[in-house]
Amino acid sequence: MNQAIRSSWIAAIAMFVLIFGALSYVQVVGADQLQANVWNKRALLQNYCNDRGAIIVGGTPVAQSVAATESCNFQRTYTQPELYAGITGYFSKNYGLSGIEKAMDGQLAGSSDQLFLDRIGQLFLGNQPKGASVELTLDPKIQKLAYDLIPEGRRGSIVVTNPKTGAILAMVSKPSYDPNLVATQDAEAEAANINELNQIPGINLNQNVSGPTGALLAPGSVFKLVDTAAALSSGKYNKDSVLPNPAEMTFPGIQYKLPNYAGGNCYTRDTASFAFALQQSCNTPFARIALDLGEKAIADQAAKFGFGQDLGDQLKLDYAKKAFPENLDQAGLAQSAIGQRDVRATPLQINLMTAAIANGGVQMQPNLIKAVRAPDLRAISEPKPQALRTSTTPEIAQQITEWMASVVSDGIGRGAAVRGVQVAGKTGTAELGNGLNNSWFTGFAPANDPQVAVTIVMEGVDITTGAQLTSPNAKKIFEAVLNK
Repeated sequence: MNQAIRSSWIAAIAMFVLIFGALSYVQVVGADQLQANVWNKRALLQNYCNDRGAIIVGGTPVAQSVAATESCNFQRTYTQPELYAGITGYFSKNYGLSGIEKAMDGQLAGSSDQLFLDRIGQLFLGNQPKGASVELTLDPKIQKLAYDLIPEGRRGSIVVTNPKTGAILAMVSKPSYDPNLVATQDAEAEAANINELNQIPGINLNQNVSGPTGALLAPGSVFKLVDTAAALSSGKYNKDSVLPNPAEMTFPGIQYKLPNYAGGNCYTRDTASFAFALQQSCNTPFARIALDLGEKAIADQAAKFGFGQDLGDQLKLDYAKKAFPENLDQAGLAQSAIGQRDVRATPLQINLMTAAIANGGVQMQPNLIKAVRAPDLRAISEPKPQALRTSTTPEIAQQITEWMASVVSDGIGRGAAVRGVQVAGKTGTAELGNGLNNSWFTGFAPANDPQVAVTIVMEGVDITTGAQLTSPNAKKIFEAVLNK
């Protein structure tokens, strides 16, 4: 009998320990994970009708909670919705959160540990806790200009940053959407709106941004900046190197031939300097460099520029990333070296690569958050600029800057030239195989003291249209930022 009682007690104690451990895990260890789980709607429903903090750009709310009906005290609304949708995201009762609404939910809802004392004070006064406001680094005038420079009906993205701080001044893409259609309290209308939005080509409501941080695109010739940095880092090449520049390259065992770029003056020379090869965006010199250095050297340099790497935790938006492809044959490596084949990058990634060159080889952590302010307007968080990684040496960055400046002054990037300012840039044309291309421009200004880095990509355009919508539009953004 005593043995039976003892066994029962042991079993009961063991069960108690298991239950206590499970509760402790849920309340302490796993609380944040459960709170963030996309299937957990309790936290959202609990705070859905509360006075959520505003998302602010240039001192003006672009997302805020306004007085609503008796059944729900507050309704989330968005100002200039299409202009900021890719960044704010949406706050929906039935479809959850995205963008900054999701990334900064704790602060906006007032549930963050940073607002613990504020919650206690509000509860003591018998008031419903209020959320903090989140101020973004975006410049409203540059954001509007960048958005308007992408024609309606076109797919494209523009990213504008400060290369010295990593602050994002503008980040837009089209097509966009109206988050108010997803934030409505009319569940039937919300479902219909979601279904209609999902039919728009290029829209991806399951990602924070379908353009600057979410769209993986063939970068074309802007990737030649990676090749150039790898070449100079290897010690096998220098500023005086003479590069082979044949009209096409052949490969053993296959009929494929890699042609030189036909849009510039590459065909006028059998050999080329780095300056000429970048000015005219010649293909074969950079393909030859990649075959000479090998796949690992190109992949390693791409990683140093951030390909396939994390962007830190200050960006606050989901980020699509892809490393340089592996196990390439000679033709594959040659094609990849000119930004084709399976090489993919987001517009933000190309901008950060460019900004690293502008910043003496140091890539700054991209940042969208200027400040987080409590309901009484005191700052509870003000992120400071942080170096993310070293991409190359100051000497190599300076040499590439000089060559990029010649692309704009003497090469096919002339459309980006600004009177009285030296602009450094690189164009790119990634062929899509149907007569259309992804057309790129990336660059910074002034070249000798960079204040702004601009990256533009227009998707699925012909060469003429791409040339009209990239370099000349970069010029307009350079002028707008530098004249402020």
